[in-house]
Amino acid sequence: MNANAKRSELGICALLLVLGVLVVTDALRLPTDFAQRGPVGPKAVPIGVGSLLALVAVLLAVDVLRGGRGEAAAGEDIDPDAPVDWRAVLLLSAVFLGNAALIETIGFPLSAAAMFWGAASVLGSRNAVLDPLIAVVLALTTWFVFDELLGVPLPGGPLMEVF
Repeated sequence: MNANAKRSELGICALLLVLGVLVVTDALRLPTDFAQRGPVGPKAVPIGVGSLLALVAVLLAVDVLRGGRGEAAAGEDIDPDAPVDWRAVLLLSAVFLGNAALIETIGFPLSAAAMFWGAASVLGSRNAVLDPLIAVVLALTTWFVFDELLGVPLPGGPLMEVF
């Protein structure tokens, strides 16, 4: 392995280690009083993810220093010379920003459903029956998991007052 390749792979190891440490450090500072339910609180997953990131960084660094190297990409079914589809990028950005702007007004389920449906449309899906149905199921499931199961309050909006 040449020196530049080894340096770049060790750079990825350093980046993973820094990210792992940042995630764990940030997780340890999370307030638990608003979302603690039982022995597992909001710190558990980020601490686990950050610890695994740091562990992977160390194991990868050991492998690189012992002479291991990643396999070259076999290639993807893309044209690297194709221009960026800026229209899709801008439309997806608008969909995400629209979600952020509407979440407090109309609630998470409606804004997330609109975001999922809008993203599917921008990316080329044109199923007029399944797209909105899947978007609503995804949005309601996400809201239920966070709000009800994890105890992370998300704005329900006017529709949730009906239920």
